[in-house]
Amino acid sequence: MSEASLENVAGYSVYAKGLVACANEITEAIARGERPRWLACLNPHSFAVALDEPEFEAALRDADWLIPDGAGIVLASRLLQGAVRERVTGADVFHGVNQHLNDRGGARVFFIGSTEETLGRIREKMALDYPSLQVVGTYSPPFKPEYSETELDEMVAAINAAKPDVLWVGMTAPKQEVWIHRLRDRLDVKFAAAIGAVFDFYTGRIKRSPAAFQRLGLEWLPRLLQEPRRLWRRTFVSAPIFLGHVVRQRLRSGSEPRA
Repeated sequence: MSEASLENVAGYSVYAKGLVACANEITEAIARGERPRWLACLNPHSFAVALDEPEFEAALRDADWLIPDGAGIVLASRLLQGAVRERVTGADVFHGVNQHLNDRGGARVFFIGSTEETLGRIREKMALDYPSLQVVGTYSPPFKPEYSETELDEMVAAINAAKPDVLWVGMTAPKQEVWIHRLRDRLDVKFAAAIGAVFDFYTGRIKRSPAAFQRLGLEWLPRLLQEPRRLWRRTFVSAPIFLGHVVRQRLRSGSEPRA
């Protein structure tokens, strides 16, 4: 990936070229199959969490594509006079890449995360939405904060036995990013993506905010009203922390001498 595709936002190299270019690049990488490459999402909350979790920070920096999954990242880029012009969510990438692969004649995909019920619904829906794609496996891991080495070995073995091209990882952050970061070199896949709640969005178990809210950068608002206990920290703690770092970056860049 060229440096022109990336922008420094609060110290992270964020993908700046938008959804269409991102989906194209990922599809081409899958076609080449040179090595496992992967995608993670950056938003103000993940930025704030990573400040206190070094392994999560390392995982975010390791991702081949770190997409601006949050209106706050787009606003930060504008404040920094940067090039990020659109929010790119995990759901956008999921649909964009699947559609590209479906149009090109197919691929083998694997889903890890969530419940057996949700994974079963994904299988059914994928067969209808992307008939050229083959879901070669699903895996519902134990719901626990840390996995044992035996559990990790079992997950890797199940994935590699299915020989997927694409691995969609739907655990919670930061667990899913750290999981890919730790196991990347052991996974026999061409592309992996940490996409969090997309499994639930895709099956309809959790409704995304209306399109109008998404366009206005307010997708967080209906979700906050629906799940205030779980999401209040993202809005009232993480967002101000992130903004503070962005403002400091802007002040530093403004004080640097120009050539």
